[in-house]
Amino acid sequence: MHLSKKIINKLIIKNISVSTAESCTGGLLAYNFVKNRDSSKVFKGGYITYSNEMKIKELEVKKSSLKKNGAVSYQVAEEMIEGLYKKNKTKICISTTGIAGPGGSTKNKPVGLIYIGIRINKKNIVIKKNFKGTRIQIQKECVNFILKYLDKLI
Repeated sequence: MHLSKKIINKLIIKNISVSTAESCTGGLLAYNFVKNRDSSKVFKGGYITYSNEMKIKELEVKKSSLKKNGAVSYQVAEEMIEGLYKKNKTKICISTTGIAGPGGSTKNKPVGLIYIGIRINKKNIVIKKNFKGTRIQIQKECVNFILKYLDKLI
């Protein structure tokens, strides 16, 4: 059984809702949930907030956080899940913000740097990861990491 199907089944059994706010993964995480039958029982929806404007408008990410820390940061990943929770009230909220490449990197923020925010049991977890590969490989690795992490959490 594919990992995403296993997670959907666990979420259904435990009646745990989930929603997503994605930047660098561009909807790939949400797709991994909705490609499974019965996912509508637990997956409430997702946002693709690729631009800073959308992060501010849809998720209430603070302009000051974006200016001070940049979109690819611990603070923004956390504000994304907080904003997502305010909108959807799901038991699990997940955000991704990072640099999938091939461009957009800086000395301090290389291609493959991704911050993953997870709100579960009323607490926030933000994970900093560095993935390697092409743009799509980095996106897929990020989603696979999240699915494996969720599998252990739930």
